Parts: sequence; structure tokens; C-alpha cells
Amino acid sequence: MPLTEPDFEVRLAQDDAEIRAAQRLRYRVFVDELGGDGALVDHAAGLESDEFDAAAKHLLLIDKAAGDAVVGVYRLMDAAGARQAGGYYSEEEYDLTVLRRGGRRLLELGRSCLHPDYRGGAGMFHLWTGLAALVAETGTDILFGTASFHGTDVQALAQPLTFLHRNHLAPPDLRVAARGADAVSLDLLPPEAVDRRTALLQIPALIKAYLRLGGAIGSGAWVDRQFNTIDVCLVMDTARLNQRQSRLYARAGAG
Repeated sequence: MPLTEPDFEVRLAQDDAEIRAAQRLRYRVFVDELGGDGALVDHAAGLESDEFDAAAKHLLLIDKAAGDAVVGVYRLMDAAGARQAGGYYSEEEYDLTVLRRGGRRLLELGRSCLHPDYRGGAGMFHLWTGLAALVAETGTDILFGTASFHGTDVQALAQPLTFLHRNHLAPPDLRVAARGADAVSLDLLPPEAVDRRTALLQIPALIKAYLRLGGAIGSGAWVDRQFNTIDVCLVMDTARLNQRQSRLYARAGAG
């Protein structure tokens, strides 16, 4: 934990130096902790980057009490950014046609991470609060993005993946589908073989938070061997939140 009480600020990165600070945090989490890699990962400089960064906005959680250290990150891609980048990051793994043809305002969430010292505290709440304000300001209708299970052994994750498929599958108008050779089914076990407690224990906290806020899961998962993960695509229609979820969303965002 931080040696001093955090003094959080949440805002978009304002220059290249702040984007590099975000990429350094991403390197610590996605490369050092999770064993990821990529063509544009700079191991010498300790930066995790890709071709989408230049077209994206980078939402930062900054601890002013720690010398303005960047301790949390969300990468955000709107329609204008996707046009600049030639598509959304998620389209490498999922067919987003059902979202694109809906005519609604989309915002892709990606590369979400917190510094290890700030997990389990108020950091994610502050980051989500900043995200919620940005979503309200831009009038975003649909939030979506991939979220990951660590490892690439599909059978080892058969319980949580099947549980998500059977209990949290997105409605047809939001049901993006995994595509390509690395796409796998989520429906891996018969209903009687799924143990709710076992499944929930294996679902990462961030995915469970999305689901509590009204998120749903696209069809299929995608095995990302480069990042050593199995990805699912979460989608949220902000208009479909019930009253309880709306209060949560206003307080904590939909990250």
C-alpha cells in the first residue's frame, strides 16, 4: 500500500509523457505480471504499447500524494478514434457488426489496470467515477471491450466460461461473436456440471464488477496467446440499467 494517504485525480492524458507513464504501468501489469508481449512492446524502456494508442484517449488515475504517479489506466476508443486506427481493438477478436449497425454511440474500454499497491482500495472507485463522468458528458450509449482470464488453457476455465455463457449472455442486439482460428465456445459443460461457487471464484473481480453494473457477455471467447489470456467481450447498454444499477453506475462508472 502507499506510504501516504492517496490524493487521487482522474483525467485524460494531456501529452506524450503522460501516455508513456500509462504505458509503463501497462508494462508492469500486462508484461511483468501476466507474461504478455507484442510487436510494439519496448522491453528496454519498459513500455507496453500498440498501434491503437495514438488514436485512443487515455484515462489516468493519478496519485498526487505520490508525486503525480500514474497508478491506474483505462484506454478509451470512440468512433472517431476507431476510424483513425482502422477499427476498434476488439475487432481483432470479435465481430462487432451488431454494435456498429445499431447507430448508437460506442465507447470501447481497454487496457484497464491498477498498480499493485492500489488494488483493493479506493483506486478503482475513483477511476470508474471519472469514467462515468466522461460517459455522461459524451452521451455514450454502449460500452464494450475485452476482459481477460489469465492463462490459455480453456478446459481449466470451463466452469467460469460456461457459467458466463449460461447466465450472462448478451441479448441478440448486443451479442458480438468471437471470430477467427483462436475463437472458442463458452458452452463447454452440461448444465449439471457447472458449480456456481467454483465458477464465481474463478471469475476475475473486474469481470464480476462489470456484470453487477449490468454488463453481459458476447458469444464465444478468444485465446490470446500473445498476452497469455483467454478473453471475453463485455457489452453494456447504459439505457438498460435497472434503478439499482443506475445508482451504482452514477457512483462508480462502468469500467
